[in-house]
Amino acid sequence: MATSGSASESDVKSALSARPSGRGRRRAAAKPAADTPGFNPAESPLAWLARRQGKDGRTMVDAAQLQAGERLRADFTRANLTPRVTSRWSEVSGAGTPEAFTDMVLAAKLRVSRALTAVGPELSGVLLDVCCFLKGLETVERERRWPARTAKVVLCLALDRLAAHYGISASTTGRDRAPTRAWQAPEAAAAES
Repeated sequence: MATSGSASESDVKSALSARPSGRGRRRAAAKPAADTPGFNPAESPLAWLARRQGKDGRTMVDAAQLQAGERLRADFTRANLTPRVTSRWSEVSGAGTPEAFTDMVLAAKLRVSRALTAVGPELSGVLLDVCCFLKGLETVERERRWPARTAKVVLCLALDRLAAHYGISASTTGRDRAPTRAWQAPEAAAAES
């Protein structure tokens, strides 16, 4: 006899039938969370800055800067430039040789190199630290022995240059007014029929 605190047998059966099988759970867990390789928006310092507002009510990093920084991070990850956390114990044939690099990896390395060259050597280190190595602003300031709250200013300058390199703009521009076009027959032709 079931007590009021325990679940009934029918509730348990319906809960078990609603759960996917072991195979379905593994497939669901194997799907990547996002399109970009190794992307977790919760760990990105840029995403945190984009959510946070300053005293003036604007976000600390605007949408164009966020998009440019995350694009650099995605290319950095695709290029396999992220440092390994653990040792690799298995021997991979051809590791480190030119044959091991795919076209995608080489293209991503080239894009990262061009982006960092466009930003310049003065600002590229901050971009690498914050966007690619996911260091916080306080860590960057401490490592570089900068005064407090200077990393945000330097990062915003670097992200502006990076967005300009990628052709990303915070506002849309174009013609002031485009001529109105209509796809209809002239009234005379419509009256004849």
